[in-house]
Amino acid sequence: MAETVVGEPTTASPVAIFTAISGLYVAQSVIGGITWNGLPAVMRAEGLPLDRIGLLSLIILPWALKFLWSPAVERFRLPPQGRNRTGTIILVGGLISVAGLFLVGMIGPASLLPVLACLTIVAFAASTVDIACDGFAVQNLAEEHHGWGNAAQVGGAYLGSAIGAGLFLVLVDASGWRFAVWSMALLLLLLGLPFFLGPANRAKDAVREHTPSLLAAWRRPEIRRGLLAAAIYVVAQKASLAMVGPFLIDAGLDLATVGLLNGVGSMFVGVAAALAGGALVRVFGVRKVLVLALVLQATALFFFSVYDFQNIQSKMILMIVAIASSSGFMALGFVALYAQFMRWSDPRQAGVDFTLFQCMDALVSMAGGVVAGFVAEYLGYGIFFVGAGLVAVAAIPAIAAVSDRQ
Repeated sequence: MAETVVGEPTTASPVAIFTAISGLYVAQSVIGGITWNGLPAVMRAEGLPLDRIGLLSLIILPWALKFLWSPAVERFRLPPQGRNRTGTIILVGGLISVAGLFLVGMIGPASLLPVLACLTIVAFAASTVDIACDGFAVQNLAEEHHGWGNAAQVGGAYLGSAIGAGLFLVLVDASGWRFAVWSMALLLLLLGLPFFLGPANRAKDAVREHTPSLLAAWRRPEIRRGLLAAAIYVVAQKASLAMVGPFLIDAGLDLATVGLLNGVGSMFVGVAAALAGGALVRVFGVRKVLVLALVLQATALFFFSVYDFQNIQSKMILMIVAIASSSGFMALGFVALYAQFMRWSDPRQAGVDFTLFQCMDALVSMAGGVVAGFVAEYLGYGIFFVGAGLVAVAAIPAIAAVSDRQ
């Protein structure tokens, strides 16, 4: 038996829990949007070379390695007896994230190494918060409400990306770096309020018998299968997108335009595609939606290559494809992938199991982003994007083999 509860885990309603965790997921994605979408475009506008911009992908390292401390986080969050400590973890991690962004605002985008150091600390704090948030959502949402939890995760990711990669760039262009970064830090504080004013204060005592561990996760074949699926899918669908922002800048778009594209894409196209992905998964199953998303992404990558080789002048077509690729096709595929991850996770230690899948995602994204920067810098965008498209095509039979039909 995993847990004997003295009373309910929380007295908060499903709506209150959904609202609270949505704010936390949006906050985490604001940080990611700044780091992996907004900052590369700013640095390119400052004149930094692509190979140095590619180093930003190293900030994914805490997200890639958080599985190492996820059991410790879960054991601290869920002590053998007493109330869960999700609120404590989220409070400390949130304050560290805010302080880190404050320092980044003071440093400025041209100082790459200090910015990397600060954002790595922020990533460590945010990734630890993510472990606690995932575990809290699974623990406190009844099974019939798990779909809302997944919607909060995916929808929050795209809304946060719209802010961190879209609004952030608009603010940088209009009011400068420091104002933009500090505005994002203030926003993080506001997004955490629904959690602390609601579910964080309503936890009940519990007696728990299951001890979360990596060994317990690794013994399950679903976990090993999920890690393979994550590696295949992310390298095909996601790793190449780190160069889309710099590509748009070099194609003649300014920071404000790229920011608007990121914002509109994430807020409207991404959310719409996430909802469509959820419906398609129910009708056609995970496997077909994953394959469809890979086909669409490969098509977009080939278009970028043709655009570069042929020196096409139509910026409108480029912007439409960029929005579809980085927001629409990504959302469509990752809703299906995360639905698969939820099926493979053990509810008794969801914070550990789901973290393992996310870490594989982050590890592959990090390695792919670094490689992408060097390939694009020394071989050119055209060769880079055609190669990325071929990788996506090659991944189709592999992802079909490891994912579920239903």
